[in-house]
Order: sequence, then structure tokens, then C-alpha cells
Amino acid sequence: MWLNTMIRYTIHIALLLLLIMLQAHAQKKMDRVIDLSGDWKFEIGDNPSWAKSDFDDTQWDEIRVPDFWENQGYPGYDGWAWYRSRFVLPSSMRNDALFLSLGNVDDVDEVYVNGQFFAFQGSPPPHYVSAYADPQWFYLPAEYLRFNGENVIAVRVYDNEMYGGIIRGPIGIYRESGYLVPDQSLRGPWKLSTGDGPERARVSYDDRGWMTVLVPAYWETQGLRGYDGFGWYRREFTLDPALRDQRLILLLGRIDDVDEVWVNGRSIGKTGRMPSEGNNFYNDDSYKQLRAYFIPPDLLRKDGGNVIAVRVYDGFMHGGIYEGPIGLVRQDRYRAWNKKHPQKKDSVIRDFFDAIFGR
Repeated sequence: MWLNTMIRYTIHIALLLLLIMLQAHAQKKMDRVIDLSGDWKFEIGDNPSWAKSDFDDTQWDEIRVPDFWENQGYPGYDGWAWYRSRFVLPSSMRNDALFLSLGNVDDVDEVYVNGQFFAFQGSPPPHYVSAYADPQWFYLPAEYLRFNGENVIAVRVYDNEMYGGIIRGPIGIYRESGYLVPDQSLRGPWKLSTGDGPERARVSYDDRGWMTVLVPAYWETQGLRGYDGFGWYRREFTLDPALRDQRLILLLGRIDDVDEVWVNGRSIGKTGRMPSEGNNFYNDDSYKQLRAYFIPPDLLRKDGGNVIAVRVYDGFMHGGIYEGPIGLVRQDRYRAWNKKHPQKKDSVIRDFFDAIFGR
């Protein structure tokens, strides 16, 4: 009986992983623009200065990526090590959605570009969680990149046992085809505070004491490592005169995990279910859905400041407004784009778990 249960459970998990991969592949089309496989600089040990773009790594060893470091002169080594590589981006990619693929990393990693911490998977001791089986696929914030100049990728890796390193899979910089560029960008500095309270949606709320963060980027990479729970974002903006007579959509990219959105104190939409609504975050796929909210025509102030407030709940792991596009787009442009790139609001993961385990 126990064996049959375990076999059935294993089959369910395998099917779930297949569904996740198929769903992720269907959501985006990616083109590789830079191949980063090959020789990288490598050193065992750990030093935060190794993340800096101007660090001199000329004396470091060179090893192949992807491959186990045990196969390249470091047999039996467990612990910290760093990889470094360089690439150049043309200025024509400045408005593109760019991603870094590191395949699979055994066991834990932190990723820096030009000295800026922007991505991670797994957790080192004392709260060790391996991510060796997780695809390392990370959004690259344009604000951290140098166009028509050299960029430095630094990857801090922790191996707990057996084999270690950047071990397999596609390694490179990818561009999302069909990316919707807003008519007015709202990416860049936003205000962020942990905690909760309905007063934070008000236009008059005083957020001057809040931290300033980059949007889009995970909040864990900006001082909130390990934080799960409620967080609020706020941003004030002046409407572009060219958009004053247009019907507009607010794009908030992708948010981990669920959100509610206000413009000038009025609710304009939400995605996912908050904990009070009975959400089980183990089976919630809201974090993969593109946020797009219609703004009622009478809501925006044409000549004064407008305030966006976003209430976010992160159930576990990564959190926050982590991926673009962020900004305002004309409704007619969004309609035309959506016909070519329909945003299917499916819940394959939730439905799968609900069918197997019930609610």
C-alpha cells in the first residue's frame, strides 16, 4: 500500500513538472543573443569583492561552463566558489527584455551583473535548500547593464555535497521576442515598505520614510532577503501629454505572488488570491501572469501628480515586482499586441494540485 502511494505520488510530481515546463515554454518565446558557454574565470573560496566589475581576475583559473568543477581539477571540493564572465550588449537592445540563463547550478547560487546583486536560487547554510534541479532563468534589469560597453557576470556558488558548479543546460543572454514596450515607462525607482494597511492606498499617504527600490527586481535582492509576507509599492508620476486623451492600460509586469492595485486611491484590479481568500501558495501560479490593468478614463490627472499603490503578498521564496514591462500603454496598442500574444489566465498548477490533493 505504501509503495503504491509513493509510486502514484512520484508519477503525479513528474507530470506536474512536465506541465510546468510546457506552460513556461508556451508563455514566452526567447531568442539567444549571446552564447556564454565556454571558458569562465573560476576561483574557490568566498570574498564579496569578487562580485565587483573592476575586480582583477586575471590570475584565476579557467574552467568550462557548463560542467562539474570536479571534472576540471577540483575533485571532492564542497563549499563556496565564484565564476566570472564578460559580454558586450549593443545599444539597440536597450529597450528589450533580456534574460540570463545559467542552466542548472549545483547547489545554491547568487548572481551579480556589474557588481549588482540581482538573482539567486536556493539557500546556503544554516538554512540550506538545494536548487540543483531548478532552471536558472533570470530577468536582467536594464538599469544594471552597460550598452556598447563591457558587462561582468559574477556567480557565487555553494556546493553542499557530491558534484558542484554550473553543471548543465543553455548558458547565455536571451531576448524575449514580442516584448510590449510601454508608451510611458514607469520602471526605475519606486517606494517600498513591508507590512500592511489599507491607508497605504491613499494618495495623501506619507511614504517618505519608505525604502527606495528598483522596479522591476526581486525585493530579496534589495535588502529584504528571506522576507515573506505583505509589502506595498508606491510611485508618483506625471502623465505624458501625448497620452492625455488616450485610453490606457497599466502594465506591472510579473509579481510574486499576488497583488492588488490602486491608482489615485481607487482600486483598478488584482491578480491571484490573498491569504484571507484561502490561497495555498504551494499551488499558486499567479507569479507567472503578466499584470495588465485598464485605467478608467476619468481617473488620471492630466496636469498633476498621479499615485500608483500596489499591495503584494509573497507566500515563499522570491517576492515583489520582479519582471517588466512596467508602464502605461495605449489600449489600442495593447489590443493589437494581445491578439498576437494572448495572455492565458490559466491555473494548471493550482488545478493539478487541487485534483490530486483536494481543497
